[in-house]
Amino acid sequence: MKRRTVLKLAAAGAAVAAFPALARAAQAATPLKELRLDYAYYSPTSLVLRRFGWLEEAFKADGTSIKWVLSAGSNRALEYLNANSIDIGSSAGLAALLARANGNPIRAPYIFSRPEWTALVVRKDSPIRSIADLKGKKVAATKGTDPYLFLLRALKTAGLKRSDIEHVSLQHADGRAALEQGKVDAWAGLDPHMAASELESGSRLIYRNVAFNTYGFLNVREDFLAARPAETGKVIQAYERARAWVRANPSEAAKILAEEAKVSLPVALLQIKLRSDFGNPQPSSEHVKALQAAAPILVDEALVKPGADINRAIADLVDTRFAVPFISKG
Repeated sequence: MKRRTVLKLAAAGAAVAAFPALARAAQAATPLKELRLDYAYYSPTSLVLRRFGWLEEAFKADGTSIKWVLSAGSNRALEYLNANSIDIGSSAGLAALLARANGNPIRAPYIFSRPEWTALVVRKDSPIRSIADLKGKKVAATKGTDPYLFLLRALKTAGLKRSDIEHVSLQHADGRAALEQGKVDAWAGLDPHMAASELESGSRLIYRNVAFNTYGFLNVREDFLAARPAETGKVIQAYERARAWVRANPSEAAKILAEEAKVSLPVALLQIKLRSDFGNPQPSSEHVKALQAAAPILVDEALVKPGADINRAIADLVDTRFAVPFISKG
């Protein structure tokens, strides 16, 4: 048996051993016919993984087909997971917590990036200069996503509430269009649409806060993780291969993003080189603390069910143990 195969089997075995119940389920599992997962323009590693066919390669011997589904935003990815339309999907961390607290049975065993992917955006000729100037104004944002939750947290820093603005719920690309067409006064943007609006239309970012940008979570349906730990491990290994490639080849990764998202290369380079950190994929106390700091907005704005235990939801969501054997060092 090849050394690489032995190491992969050992890694999978170590992860399964940490979860006795998962090990029993895995032993009883039949071969997986189809693996369903998303790709998203806000997750460049998913685009690289899909472009090079590394998952198809990893699962070929098992006879497992790979089905890719485009997520236009965290809200879509989480809807697909909740509806059992996909097994694994990518979203912002706070959006994942919101979904988990409201009953979406997901866990996050992997972090695909730490981005600064959202900010508050206005047109280049807008008189709006600060968050306080948004009072009474129309602001576009996609509900259930990091930009929407970023907007709510940003308003709070200026002593404003959601009711102090007119929120217009639009998917990210439509939010950009509405801003540039003058149909809304501001927009909680998302890259690459936000970067494109900056570079191509001269739009201005009036509020940035990296700390309010929660991490990119790779979420797995809890029942899938329980029944298919080895397959989940293979996906994480493939993501690790893509992550390493992106870190070594950021310009080439930007070309893939530009082609897939149909944006210019400068826009893609801005997103990947200046606003994305691919350095820490292992879920840890860092991510738990970030969610604990962000979670109060979910309660303050009544976005979670009454009586929801936010701390329990965080503990259930952030899986700090599963991916350890599958994540490369360095």
